[in-house]
Amino acid sequence: MKILVWLVALTAAVAAPSTRAAESYPARPIRLIIPAGAGGVTDILGRVVSTKLSESLGQQVIVDNRPGASGIVGSQIVAKAAPDGYTLLMVFPSHPVNQSLYPDIPYDTVKAFAPITMVSAVAPVLIVSSQFPARSMKDLIAMAKAKPGQLNHGSVGSGSMGALSAELLRTLAGIQFTQVSYKGSPQALTALMSGEIEFYLIGSAGTVVPQVKVGRIRALGVGAKQRLVVLPDVPPIAETVPGYEARGWNGIFAPAGTPKPIIDHLHREIVKVVRSPEFAQVVTSEGATAVGNTPAEFDAIIRADIVKWAKIIRENGIRAQ
Repeated sequence: MKILVWLVALTAAVAAPSTRAAESYPARPIRLIIPAGAGGVTDILGRVVSTKLSESLGQQVIVDNRPGASGIVGSQIVAKAAPDGYTLLMVFPSHPVNQSLYPDIPYDTVKAFAPITMVSAVAPVLIVSSQFPARSMKDLIAMAKAKPGQLNHGSVGSGSMGALSAELLRTLAGIQFTQVSYKGSPQALTALMSGEIEFYLIGSAGTVVPQVKVGRIRALGVGAKQRLVVLPDVPPIAETVPGYEARGWNGIFAPAGTPKPIIDHLHREIVKVVRSPEFAQVVTSEGATAVGNTPAEFDAIIRADIVKWAKIIRENGIRAQ
Protein backbone atom coordinates (compact mmCIF):
# COMPACT_ATOMS: atom_id res chain seq x y z
CA MET A 1 0.00 0.00 0.00
CA LYS A 2 2.84 2.37 0.84
CA ILE A 3 4.48 1.59 -2.52
CA LEU A 4 1.23 2.42 -4.33
CA VAL A 5 0.89 5.73 -2.50
CA TRP A 6 4.50 6.56 -3.33
CA LEU A 7 3.97 5.81 -7.04
CA VAL A 8 0.86 7.98 -7.17
CA ALA A 9 2.71 10.82 -5.47
CA LEU A 10 5.67 10.45 -7.86
CA THR A 11 3.39 10.53 -10.92
CA ALA A 12 1.67 13.66 -9.66
CA ALA A 13 5.01 15.33 -9.00
CA VAL A 14 6.25 14.58 -12.51
CA ALA A 15 3.01 15.78 -14.12
CA ALA A 16 2.72 18.96 -12.05
CA PRO A 17 5.29 21.11 -13.96
CA SER A 18 3.69 20.15 -17.27
CA THR A 19 0.20 20.94 -15.99
CA ARG A 20 1.26 24.30 -14.53
CA ALA A 21 3.01 25.21 -17.79
CA ALA A 22 -0.13 24.38 -19.77
CA GLU A 23 -2.35 26.41 -17.44
CA SER A 24 -0.25 29.57 -17.90
CA TYR A 25 0.31 29.01 -21.64
CA PRO A 26 1.01 31.15 -23.53
CA ALA A 27 2.93 33.55 -21.31
CA ARG A 28 5.09 35.07 -24.06
CA PRO A 29 5.15 35.42 -27.88
CA ILE A 30 5.11 32.29 -30.03
CA ARG A 31 7.30 31.79 -33.08
CA LEU A 32 5.76 30.14 -36.16
CA ILE A 33 8.52 28.84 -38.42
CA ILE A 34 7.56 28.72 -42.08
CA PRO A 35 10.24 26.76 -43.98
CA ALA A 36 9.49 28.62 -47.23
CA GLY A 37 9.99 32.09 -48.60
CA ALA A 38 7.54 34.97 -48.31
CA GLY A 39 4.70 35.26 -50.77
CA GLY A 40 3.94 31.59 -51.43
CA VAL A 41 0.77 29.74 -50.45
CA THR A 42 2.29 28.38 -47.23
CA ASP A 43 3.43 31.85 -46.20
CA ILE A 44 0.06 33.44 -47.05
CA LEU A 45 -1.92 30.87 -45.06
CA GLY A 46 0.58 30.92 -42.21
CA ARG A 47 0.24 34.66 -41.82
CA VAL A 48 -3.55 34.44 -41.70
CA VAL A 49 -3.30 31.78 -38.99
CA SER A 50 -0.69 33.76 -37.02
CA THR A 51 -2.76 36.96 -37.08
CA LYS A 52 -5.97 35.28 -35.90
CA LEU A 53 -4.12 33.11 -33.40
CA SER A 54 -2.46 36.17 -31.87
CA GLU A 55 -5.92 37.59 -31.20
CA SER A 56 -7.35 34.44 -29.63
CA LEU A 57 -4.28 33.52 -27.53
CA GLY A 58 -3.56 37.03 -26.30
CA GLN A 59 0.09 36.70 -27.30
CA GLN A 60 1.76 37.62 -30.55
CA VAL A 61 2.43 34.76 -32.96
CA ILE A 62 5.45 35.85 -34.98
CA VAL A 63 6.05 34.43 -38.47
CA ASP A 64 9.67 33.47 -39.08
CA ASN A 65 10.45 32.48 -42.69
CA ARG A 66 13.33 29.99 -42.87
CA PRO A 67 13.45 28.66 -46.45
CA GLY A 68 15.99 26.18 -47.74
CA ALA A 69 16.56 22.54 -48.71
CA SER A 70 12.93 21.79 -49.53
CA GLY A 71 11.79 22.86 -46.07
CA ILE A 72 14.44 20.95 -44.13
CA VAL A 73 16.25 24.06 -42.84
CA GLY A 74 13.19 25.44 -41.05
CA SER A 75 11.93 22.03 -39.94
CA GLN A 76 15.25 21.23 -38.28
CA ILE A 77 14.97 24.38 -36.16
CA VAL A 78 11.66 23.19 -34.76
CA ALA A 79 12.82 19.58 -34.36
CA LYS A 80 15.57 20.83 -32.03
CA ALA A 81 13.48 23.46 -30.24
CA ALA A 82 12.30 23.17 -26.64
CA PRO A 83 8.98 21.28 -26.49
CA ASP A 84 7.15 24.08 -24.69
CA GLY A 85 4.71 25.31 -27.34
CA TYR A 86 6.63 28.50 -28.11
CA THR A 87 8.13 27.28 -31.40
CA LEU A 88 5.75 25.89 -34.02
CA LEU A 89 6.18 24.75 -37.61
CA MET A 90 3.94 25.26 -40.65
CA VAL A 91 4.94 22.75 -43.33
CA PHE A 92 4.11 22.30 -46.99
CA PRO A 93 3.75 19.21 -49.25
CA SER A 94 7.43 18.24 -49.35
CA HIS A 95 7.40 17.38 -45.63
CA PRO A 96 6.40 13.69 -45.97
CA VAL A 97 8.55 13.35 -49.08
CA ASN A 98 11.90 14.61 -47.80
CA GLN A 99 12.69 11.54 -45.73
CA SER A 100 12.81 9.41 -48.90
CA LEU A 101 14.64 11.98 -51.04
CA TYR A 102 17.32 12.97 -48.53
CA PRO A 103 18.90 9.98 -46.73
CA ASP A 104 20.88 12.27 -44.42
CA ILE A 105 17.89 14.36 -43.27
CA PRO A 106 18.77 15.60 -39.72
CA TYR A 107 15.51 14.54 -38.03
CA ASP A 108 12.90 11.80 -38.12
CA THR A 109 9.81 13.09 -39.94
CA VAL A 110 7.45 11.21 -37.62
CA LYS A 111 9.28 11.09 -34.30
CA ALA A 112 10.63 14.66 -34.20
CA PHE A 113 7.26 16.43 -34.30
CA ALA A 114 3.89 16.48 -32.55
CA PRO A 115 1.12 17.01 -35.12
CA ILE A 116 -1.47 19.65 -34.18
CA THR A 117 -3.72 19.92 -37.24
CA MET A 118 -3.77 19.96 -41.01
CA VAL A 119 -4.57 23.50 -42.05
CA SER A 120 -5.36 23.00 -45.72
CA ALA A 121 -5.33 20.41 -48.48
CA VAL A 122 -4.37 21.21 -52.03
CA ALA A 123 -4.57 19.14 -55.19
CA PRO A 124 -2.41 19.52 -58.29
CA VAL A 125 -4.08 20.36 -61.59
CA LEU A 126 -2.98 18.90 -64.92
CA ILE A 127 -2.89 21.69 -67.48
CA VAL A 128 -2.05 22.02 -71.16
CA SER A 129 -1.88 24.97 -73.53
CA SER A 130 -5.12 25.85 -75.29
CA GLN A 131 -3.24 25.08 -78.53
CA PHE A 132 -2.48 21.50 -77.46
CA PRO A 133 -4.81 18.96 -79.14
CA ALA A 134 -5.67 16.90 -76.03
CA ARG A 135 -9.01 17.97 -74.58
CA SER A 136 -9.30 15.34 -71.86
CA MET A 137 -7.20 13.03 -69.71
CA LYS A 138 -8.19 10.18 -72.01
CA ASP A 139 -6.79 12.10 -74.99
CA LEU A 140 -3.53 12.90 -73.19
CA ILE A 141 -2.96 9.31 -72.08
CA ALA A 142 -3.66 8.03 -75.60
CA MET A 143 -1.11 10.50 -77.01
CA ALA A 144 1.48 9.49 -74.41
CA LYS A 145 1.02 5.81 -75.24
CA ALA A 146 1.27 6.51 -78.96
CA LYS A 147 4.52 8.46 -78.46
CA PRO A 148 6.33 6.84 -75.49
CA GLY A 149 8.71 9.31 -73.84
CA GLN A 150 8.11 12.05 -76.39
CA LEU A 151 5.74 14.22 -74.39
CA ASN A 152 7.39 16.64 -71.96
CA HIS A 153 6.14 17.47 -68.47
CA GLY A 154 7.26 20.55 -66.54
CA SER A 155 8.87 20.02 -63.16
CA VAL A 156 10.01 22.50 -60.50
CA GLY A 157 11.99 19.92 -58.52
CA SER A 158 12.15 16.15 -58.13
CA GLY A 159 10.41 16.29 -54.76
CA SER A 160 7.77 18.84 -55.71
CA MET A 161 4.11 17.88 -55.58
CA GLY A 162 3.76 18.35 -59.34
CA ALA A 163 6.73 16.13 -60.18
CA LEU A 164 5.65 13.35 -57.83
CA SER A 165 2.05 13.61 -59.03
CA ALA A 166 3.31 13.14 -62.57
CA GLU A 167 5.31 10.07 -61.53
CA LEU A 168 2.20 8.66 -59.89
CA LEU A 169 0.38 9.19 -63.19
CA ARG A 170 3.22 7.44 -65.02
CA THR A 171 2.88 4.43 -62.73
CA LEU A 172 -0.91 4.11 -62.67
CA ALA A 173 -1.60 5.02 -66.31
CA GLY A 174 1.33 3.02 -67.69
CA ILE A 175 2.71 5.86 -69.78
CA GLN A 176 6.15 7.29 -70.46
CA PHE A 177 7.13 10.96 -70.72
CA THR A 178 10.10 13.22 -70.05
CA GLN A 179 10.37 15.47 -67.00
CA VAL A 180 11.88 18.87 -67.86
CA SER A 181 13.09 20.89 -64.88
CA TYR A 182 12.49 24.60 -64.37
CA LYS A 183 13.42 27.07 -61.65
CA GLY A 184 9.81 27.70 -60.69
CA SER A 185 6.18 27.67 -61.79
CA PRO A 186 6.38 30.94 -63.78
CA GLN A 187 9.12 29.45 -65.96
CA ALA A 188 7.24 26.17 -66.39
CA LEU A 189 4.06 28.04 -67.36
CA THR A 190 5.99 30.05 -69.95
CA ALA A 191 7.38 26.81 -71.35
CA LEU A 192 3.86 25.36 -71.53
CA MET A 193 2.52 28.36 -73.42
CA SER A 194 5.42 28.29 -75.88
CA GLY A 195 5.04 24.58 -76.61
CA GLU A 196 8.36 23.62 -74.98
CA ILE A 197 6.45 21.21 -72.75
CA GLU A 198 3.14 19.52 -73.46
CA PHE A 199 1.63 19.28 -69.97
CA TYR A 200 2.24 20.41 -66.44
CA LEU A 201 0.85 19.19 -63.12
CA ILE A 202 0.92 22.44 -61.20
CA GLY A 203 0.79 22.16 -57.42
CA SER A 204 -1.85 24.83 -56.79
CA ALA A 205 -4.94 25.61 -58.86
CA GLY A 206 -5.09 29.19 -57.62
CA THR A 207 -2.14 30.15 -59.82
CA VAL A 208 -3.82 29.24 -63.09
CA VAL A 209 -7.57 29.70 -62.54
CA PRO A 210 -7.63 33.15 -64.24
CA GLN A 211 -5.84 31.80 -67.32
CA VAL A 212 -8.12 28.76 -67.46
CA LYS A 213 -11.19 31.01 -67.33
CA VAL A 214 -10.01 33.18 -70.24
CA GLY A 215 -9.06 30.13 -72.29
CA ARG A 216 -5.29 30.51 -72.45
CA ILE A 217 -4.81 27.27 -70.53
CA ARG A 218 -6.92 24.11 -70.52
CA ALA A 219 -7.25 22.09 -67.31
CA LEU A 220 -7.76 18.38 -67.99
CA GLY A 221 -7.94 16.93 -64.49
CA VAL A 222 -7.39 17.49 -60.79
CA GLY A 223 -5.50 15.27 -58.37
CA ALA A 224 -8.21 15.32 -55.69
CA LYS A 225 -10.98 12.74 -55.46
CA GLN A 226 -13.56 15.50 -55.84
CA ARG A 227 -13.82 18.50 -58.14
CA LEU A 228 -12.37 21.77 -56.89
CA VAL A 229 -14.62 24.71 -56.04
CA VAL A 230 -12.49 27.02 -58.20
CA LEU A 231 -12.57 24.61 -61.17
CA PRO A 232 -16.01 22.96 -60.98
CA ASP A 233 -15.95 21.78 -64.61
CA VAL A 234 -12.66 19.91 -64.33
CA PRO A 235 -13.02 16.21 -63.39
CA PRO A 236 -10.75 14.25 -61.04
CA ILE A 237 -7.97 12.39 -62.85
CA ALA A 238 -9.22 9.29 -61.02
CA GLU A 239 -12.25 9.22 -63.34
CA THR A 240 -9.84 8.25 -66.12
CA VAL A 241 -7.06 6.65 -64.06
CA PRO A 242 -8.67 4.56 -61.27
CA GLY A 243 -6.97 4.91 -57.89
CA TYR A 244 -5.23 8.17 -58.73
CA GLU A 245 -5.07 10.67 -55.89
CA ALA A 246 -2.38 13.29 -55.43
CA ARG A 247 -2.75 15.55 -52.44
CA GLY A 248 -0.55 18.11 -50.84
CA TRP A 249 -1.17 19.85 -47.55
CA ASN A 250 -0.11 22.50 -45.12
CA GLY A 251 -0.09 21.61 -41.46
CA ILE A 252 1.13 22.81 -38.10
CA PHE A 253 3.45 20.93 -35.74
CA ALA A 254 5.10 21.43 -32.38
CA PRO A 255 8.33 19.72 -31.31
CA ALA A 256 7.88 16.15 -30.09
CA GLY A 257 7.38 16.00 -26.34
CA THR A 258 5.24 19.13 -26.14
CA PRO A 259 2.74 18.57 -23.27
CA LYS A 260 -0.63 17.28 -24.43
CA PRO A 261 -2.59 20.09 -22.70
CA ILE A 262 -0.63 22.62 -24.78
CA ILE A 263 -1.20 20.62 -27.98
CA ASP A 264 -4.91 20.40 -27.18
CA HIS A 265 -5.11 24.15 -26.48
CA LEU A 266 -3.34 25.02 -29.72
CA HIS A 267 -5.49 22.57 -31.63
CA ARG A 268 -8.72 24.15 -30.40
CA GLU A 269 -7.62 27.67 -31.27
CA ILE A 270 -6.06 26.85 -34.65
CA VAL A 271 -9.11 24.85 -35.74
CA LYS A 272 -11.31 27.87 -34.91
CA VAL A 273 -9.19 29.92 -37.29
CA VAL A 274 -9.11 27.27 -40.01
CA ARG A 275 -12.89 26.82 -39.93
CA SER A 276 -13.66 30.53 -39.96
CA PRO A 277 -15.31 32.16 -43.03
CA GLU A 278 -12.35 34.52 -43.38
CA PHE A 279 -9.87 31.67 -43.67
CA ALA A 280 -12.13 29.72 -46.03
CA GLN A 281 -12.20 32.70 -48.37
CA VAL A 282 -8.41 32.96 -48.47
CA VAL A 283 -7.78 29.23 -48.82
CA THR A 284 -10.38 28.83 -51.58
CA SER A 285 -8.83 31.66 -53.57
CA GLU A 286 -5.57 29.70 -53.49
CA GLY A 287 -7.28 26.61 -54.91
CA ALA A 288 -7.12 24.75 -51.60
CA THR A 289 -9.56 23.43 -49.00
CA ALA A 290 -9.63 24.21 -45.27
CA VAL A 291 -9.29 21.09 -43.08
CA GLY A 292 -8.76 21.38 -39.30
CA ASN A 293 -8.58 17.69 -38.34
CA THR A 294 -7.45 16.09 -35.07
CA PRO A 295 -3.80 15.45 -34.18
CA ALA A 296 -4.42 11.69 -34.51
CA GLU A 297 -6.04 12.07 -37.94
CA PHE A 298 -3.22 14.32 -39.10
CA ASP A 299 -0.62 11.85 -37.83
CA ALA A 300 -2.27 9.01 -39.79
CA ILE A 301 -2.18 11.07 -43.01
CA ILE A 302 1.49 11.93 -42.53
CA ARG A 303 2.43 8.27 -42.04
CA ALA A 304 0.36 7.16 -45.04
CA ASP A 305 1.87 9.85 -47.29
CA ILE A 306 5.42 8.92 -46.27
CA VAL A 307 4.77 5.33 -47.36
CA LYS A 308 2.93 6.32 -50.54
CA TRP A 309 5.54 8.73 -51.87
CA ALA A 310 8.47 6.57 -50.76
CA LYS A 311 7.12 3.84 -53.05
CA ILE A 312 6.81 6.22 -56.01
CA ILE A 313 10.30 7.63 -55.40
CA ARG A 314 11.83 4.16 -55.12
CA GLU A 315 10.06 2.65 -58.14
CA ASN A 316 10.90 5.58 -60.42
CA GLY A 317 14.47 6.05 -59.19
CA ILE A 318 13.87 9.67 -58.20
CA ARG A 319 16.74 11.55 -56.60
CA ALA A 320 16.99 14.97 -55.02
CA GLN A 321 18.23 17.62 -57.42
